[in-house]
Amino acid sequence: MYVITLLGNVTILCIIKMDFSLHEPMYYFLCMLAMTDLGLSTSIVPRALSIFWFNFREIDFSICLTQLYFIHCFIAIESGILVAMALDRYVAICHPLRHCTILKSATVTKLVLAVVLRGIMIILPFVFLARQWSYCGTNMVPQPYCVHMPVVGLACGDTRASSYYGLFVVFSLSGLDVFFIVVTYIHILKAIFRLPTKDARLKTFKTCISHLCSILVFHIPGLYFSFSGRFDKKKPHPVQVLIAIMYYIMPPMLNPIIYGVMTKQIWGRMLHCFVHKGN
Repeated sequence: MYVITLLGNVTILCIIKMDFSLHEPMYYFLCMLAMTDLGLSTSIVPRALSIFWFNFREIDFSICLTQLYFIHCFIAIESGILVAMALDRYVAICHPLRHCTILKSATVTKLVLAVVLRGIMIILPFVFLARQWSYCGTNMVPQPYCVHMPVVGLACGDTRASSYYGLFVVFSLSGLDVFFIVVTYIHILKAIFRLPTKDARLKTFKTCISHLCSILVFHIPGLYFSFSGRFDKKKPHPVQVLIAIMYYIMPPMLNPIIYGVMTKQIWGRMLHCFVHKGN
């Protein structure tokens, strides 16, 4: 899965870089999504493989907190990028004649910077709160990587501040992002249904399918994992670990497949490259 993630996302980045016809807001956001997926997967998989392959089971607490920070930061950034992509689809469908003037290069750059800064800042308290707790019991992290609640769960004493802030992040970040995406797609669907012919409606809706698939792959397992980790303690531990691993490493693997297959321009460019090499 990690090899597919690397190959898929690097291929997406190379295709968009080489094809000047793809230098548009949608594909700039897709580049950002690919880089975020590479960062998220690389924050988890190499360390996990070192445990499984070489039995490197110890990790320094500071390194553990660093991994915790980057994992959650990349997740926050990816959530924001999906919102930005929803905005791009909204402008392209609801205001097609003003798409280039609304989403200019400077506007796209500001959106990306805002998404990145939001992710950087909102996750910092995770680290500060986790560092202040006293860890006087077991030091066994229950998963092959460090994330917020499993690490905080090892602390002694009252750690409700970390738990409450984690819930705040879920609602204020993922919750608001999902709400914004839903509202955006309500307007998109209204605009699609106003189109005069069935073929026009279908053709327009097809431009949103890859984005919708990425949203489903990312947000539905994410919300389930966030709440089940806090409230559902009955599942066997190996099942919890498997669900957590799949949540973190499946979206980075599936996103380039989704966009590579469902986006006509990228798929056509990939076929052109392979046919050209074959000749």
